[in-house]
Amino acid sequence: MSETTTGTNGVTIQYAAQVAGDLERNLKEQERIAGEITLLQEQLASLEKDRSVLLNVQQALGVEPASTAPAAEPPTVPAPRKKAAAAAGASRQTKAKKSAPAAPKPAGKKKAPNKAAAEPAQPSLVSLVREHLAGQSEPRSAAEIAQSLGQQHPERGIKTTVVRTTLEGLVAKNHAQRTKQGTSVFYTSPETPAPATGQEQDPQQGQPA
Repeated sequence: MSETTTGTNGVTIQYAAQVAGDLERNLKEQERIAGEITLLQEQLASLEKDRSVLLNVQQALGVEPASTAPAAEPPTVPAPRKKAAAAAGASRQTKAKKSAPAAPKPAGKKKAPNKAAAEPAQPSLVSLVREHLAGQSEPRSAAEIAQSLGQQHPERGIKTTVVRTTLEGLVAKNHAQRTKQGTSVFYTSPETPAPATGQEQDPQQGQPA
């Protein structure tokens, strides 16, 4: 009970520390954004004062305002910037789609079949091991099978440990039989009867030697 309580307390402390760190980062981010908003508001207020002064000077000179429509709309800075950025991004994407012809697509489609043709599908190691066992009249060890397959397929770099793992997988699926002779382990195809002399069937087929 004490170990379980200690483990639970440790996990709780870890999560509490993580939450505290996230809260601190969240607060700093809020402070940063609030500072930017305050600065933008000050700039906006300054621009509004300048505009009022300019309008008063314009009226004093007796000059009619050139455009009264913008004056009726409140100068909201963030929204137009976002809309302008979105419009610019959309126009760039449209230009990119128009300027980019469909020529590269056929080239990409041609490369895929060429790669598939250049790299023929190789048989899996499971298939190679099963075929090798089916062609043997006597039991073979994992090392013997790996050596034989390595000579037949030197480019694949077949290792004994990988072959042994593959053989154990075949044994688990009843696609191969495993027998013991002393400390050595031998494998045969299910169709090949294992010799009864000097060999014992391993009761634990699922465990590799």
